[in-house]
Amino acid sequence: MSISLYSAASGMEAQQTNLNVISNNIANVSTTGFKKSKVEFQDMFYQVPKSVGADSGGNILPTGIQVGTGTQVVSTSKVFTQGQVSQTGEQLDVAIVGDGFFRVTGPDNETLYTRDGAFKVGPTGEVTNSQGMTAIDFAAPPAGTTKVVINDTGGVTYLADDSDVLGRGQLQTARFRNSSGLLALGGNLFRETDASGAPTVGNPGADGSGTLQQGYLETSNVNIVEEMVNMILAQRAYEINSKSIQTSDSMMQQVAQLKR
Repeated sequence: MSISLYSAASGMEAQQTNLNVISNNIANVSTTGFKKSKVEFQDMFYQVPKSVGADSGGNILPTGIQVGTGTQVVSTSKVFTQGQVSQTGEQLDVAIVGDGFFRVTGPDNETLYTRDGAFKVGPTGEVTNSQGMTAIDFAAPPAGTTKVVINDTGGVTYLADDSDVLGRGQLQTARFRNSSGLLALGGNLFRETDASGAPTVGNPGADGSGTLQQGYLETSNVNIVEEMVNMILAQRAYEINSKSIQTSDSMMQQVAQLKR
């Protein structure tokens, strides 16, 4: 009966992690460019009182006795499905439609990656994200710029009041073979890892890269109804595992009373 206790306890622990992930998804339903996470489980090792196959007498057993010992969380991973794009009208807001990440310069000049395209002009004229990190490839607007035009393949044109062209630039995006292998840092930022592989940098719309949409931002890909259903299922699973522990405890108490 101790196996049932440990199995149920492992189920409660796994569902607690599941609830934590679901709660974080729900909390970020309005976060620009947020990508939801999912939990993956696997069963734990089995106790095998009787193996499948030939026994000591040479008889072939079609089935054996294999008793599982519970479950465990094997991974949590980001789901990089496309979020909806929402119009903002801001000329430095840019959404990626399809695969790809913007690049920004983080602390110690480290290149970090984001789907959040809410850019601003910083105090020294450079284009930055909301945390003040410089956007790589997004050239600072020349003096006198009143309008910025960004096409779907990343071409940037800086215009004056009289529509004179003051400068041009080219935005590029980065893609990864395994985006789920990126390390989430918070603040809508990701860092490359050995699991993600090195980035492939290129113009939007080329070689499978997503295109850009100026004046729009990508919303979170969290489906609030789906997450609420997932939360209910996780809560019920947690409760059922708790009941299993209570049942096992009751059975052990009955066994203990037999000795009286």
